[in-house]
Amino acid sequence: MDKQIAAKVTDILVNKLGLQESEVTPDANLTKDLGIDSLDYAELTMEFEQVFDIRIPDSDAEKLTTISQAVDYIKQKLDTKK
Repeated sequence: MDKQIAAKVTDILVNKLGLQESEVTPDANLTKDLGIDSLDYAELTMEFEQVFDIRIPDSDAEKLTTISQAVDYIKQKLDTKK
């Protein structure tokens, strides 16, 4: 897992959703463990798109259930942009 991307993802979760940094672990499930609802999830996806300058199709966004999956997905998107 890319530490730089993970740090940004953690920062987004803490600042946008008011989560505690200690709650944001790689294996944390976004909906089950962190209590993110569908509206939060949509906002989170848009924030990832803006911060990382990537496009996340809805079909892909649905598959990002843990923080590590989100970080790995963002890294893959950034790698293919280069």
